[in-house]
Amino acid sequence: MLDWSSCPVVERDPQRVSGVWVFRGTRVPVATLFENLEDGVEIREFIALFPGVTLEQVRLVLDHAAKSLTSPQVV
Repeated sequence: MLDWSSCPVVERDPQRVSGVWVFRGTRVPVATLFENLEDGVEIREFIALFPGVTLEQVRLVLDHAAKSLTSPQVV
């Protein structure tokens, strides 16, 4: 599982959206981005489908995920 706590464009509040990580200032779960990308939705289309999510947020989330997957894991 990725540690989203250091990603500045996401937030989590136990009182909103069951406490899942969402794009800051929205109710759109971060997982929704990855689900849509897996289904073939393009980034610009995702942004159109989920008003409030910006291209910059999407880019930073993808960058954070990529860096998290390539950094050495502490066991």
